[in-house]
Amino acid sequence: MAALLEAINVTKTFGGLRANDDISLVVDEGEIVGLIGPNGAGKTTLFNCVTRYLAPDSGTIKFQGQEITHLSPDRICHRGMVRTFQIMRAFNDMTVLENVMVGALCRVASTRQAQREAMKALEFTGLLEKRDALASDLTVPDKKRLEVTRALATKPSLLLLDEAMAGLTPTEAVDAVKLVRAIRDLGITVFLVEHVMEVIMPISDRVVVLNYGRKIAEGPPTEITENEEVIEAYLGDKWRGALCSK
Repeated sequence: MAALLEAINVTKTFGGLRANDDISLVVDEGEIVGLIGPNGAGKTTLFNCVTRYLAPDSGTIKFQGQEITHLSPDRICHRGMVRTFQIMRAFNDMTVLENVMVGALCRVASTRQAQREAMKALEFTGLLEKRDALASDLTVPDKKRLEVTRALATKPSLLLLDEAMAGLTPTEAVDAVKLVRAIRDLGITVFLVEHVMEVIMPISDRVVVLNYGRKIAEGPPTEITENEEVIEAYLGDKWRGALCSK
């Protein structure tokens, strides 16, 4: 059975900087896969290459067994892979409902249908009561939730989350973790970049670690927290074997 997402030898350079250096990984259907590493490790660049917001210099991207390396982001979205952005990109002069309808129109032909689908998505993510608010008036946590809701309205089979929990309070982060698990329970595979280890380690089935553009480790969280190269490059001694003692 083919992986849901497969990146094969992906390389991306910016001038003399090799942001992604021959990276290969797979995401299987039904998984939650975490992508971690220091700032500048190449995590968002890899997301951008996978979703074709950037063209990789070399390498191949496959989704559902078919090559999508040269497809445009909108065509990739129509195939069922969608992402959120580290820097939130809401339509600020539109309501919450209208923002989510934009995502729904990827799948349905009329605004009436889009409104129905958007309402369902808003109810699922807990934003239904704020449907008439302007996106610009939302709090940061709600803006992040709006990004996720709009992505869900496209009916993806794979959702890529780029630091969707950055800047959240511990309580807000707990709610965000519950939402990610609920999304997986819907049958949507999740691939996420996150710096909050207390969040990403407990919910991930596998963790991929980048450093200086290279993949330096991959495996279940319990293995990653014991990996000396990962501890030295990113986690520090605080996380050494932490999950094994829980």
